[in-house]
Amino acid sequence: MKSFKVPGTEMVLRFHELSGLGVPLVFIHGLGCAASCDFPRVATDASLRPRRSFLLDLAGSGFSDKPQDFSYNLQDHALCIIALLESLGVPQVNLIGHSMGGSIAIMVAAQRPDLIQRLIVAEPNLDAGGGIFSRAVVEYTEEEYMAKGHAHLINVAVRSNDAVWAGSMSVASPQAIHRQAVGLVNGEPTSWREQLYNLKMPATVLFGEFSLPEPDVAILPQHGVHTAVVPQAGHSMMWENPTGVAAAINAALNAEIL
Repeated sequence: MKSFKVPGTEMVLRFHELSGLGVPLVFIHGLGCAASCDFPRVATDASLRPRRSFLLDLAGSGFSDKPQDFSYNLQDHALCIIALLESLGVPQVNLIGHSMGGSIAIMVAAQRPDLIQRLIVAEPNLDAGGGIFSRAVVEYTEEEYMAKGHAHLINVAVRSNDAVWAGSMSVASPQAIHRQAVGLVNGEPTSWREQLYNLKMPATVLFGEFSLPEPDVAILPQHGVHTAVVPQAGHSMMWENPTGVAAAINAALNAEIL
């Protein structure tokens, strides 16, 4: 595992680097998750393994630092990722994000299109309002969530036999989870959807088969955004069908630029 100290701060982000060829893939995880947990089986799948990959744990998650004085808003996460990308010494990367990580990836691509060759996001938040999990988090105040809400949601995951989710949540910062959930519910001044529509680089949005029907499967292509469906998977597609996710990413990377 490697480390990156965010310029102007004492905060260290940590990531796996998998050696390989071509334009690197950079993976960004969702709320309560960690790329070090979610993406190893995807990045090492036969269809992607020849490629160089970076699996980044966001601040407050996984192996990365969890400072109490960080905002944990999505814009500041995006700025941290931009700083990391600038440090890699490569002209461009292919940016891949899941759920909240997809929203952050869209923001990175919108702000620094020169750094991104292709964008691939899996069931990202495109509009304010959040999802089931983020809405459950913001039912608590930040203080309530840190005191009891976080532990309660971990217990819910344990009772639901969702061991991976419970494990990822148990090492995440409760403060980070709450602040990120607030950001997803409140949205950005320019929605992630509008930012996605305005991108110039090729962009693909992945959906799990079990998440269908989903209107955006048909709506997004009307705005120049490709869509693809990962079979035998829902929102947690990296855990449910990592080979299918890798195949969909590989197809998006090899798709003809229109």
